[in-house]
Amino acid sequence: MSTPTSSHTGAAGEHQTDTRSPESGPETATSWWSGRSGLVVPAVMAAFSTYLLIGALTMEIPEGTDFPGPTFYPLILTVAGYVLAALLVLHYLRTPEHAVELSDRTWRTHSDWSAVVWSAGGFLVFALALEVLGWILAAALLFWAVARGFGSRRPLFDITLALFVSSAIYLAFTVGLGLNLPSGILGGGI
Repeated sequence: MSTPTSSHTGAAGEHQTDTRSPESGPETATSWWSGRSGLVVPAVMAAFSTYLLIGALTMEIPEGTDFPGPTFYPLILTVAGYVLAALLVLHYLRTPEHAVELSDRTWRTHSDWSAVVWSAGGFLVFALALEVLGWILAAALLFWAVARGFGSRRPLFDITLALFVSSAIYLAFTVGLGLNLPSGILGGGI
């Protein structure tokens, strides 16, 4: 338990007082891991990228397959995943994010549960409605829900952009790669 102490600092007659509270105790050393819990995210990204890489390398490709082929996009995602994971590791190593004490025994957290609910809910609706709504509408709804969860308050702009992006992806996969994405009610099917 510490008590305020006084010390004489020099010829000018100045006094300094130690004002640490009795509850604070001695200063504690923080571990190297303190503020670096975000390293879990790049670890998960690297693991998922490794899973994609193994899947792409062990994929059976029929002879005569034209470029870009079925391994092209998984390999692009693998490289992007590894690059993003490395950048995140670099970020957390250089600037750890320490919790901030707001008041007595209250800590600020970095969890945004609204974003989690909007994103998870959007994905759940996407997964359940994909066959009925089709790729274009279901993916646009997912995009809008994620944008809303992360703070966008421009629903008309978001849904317009979402419809444009999901339509472009639909065309790229169906026309460009010859893959069939569900067309849902826009294609006349249910």
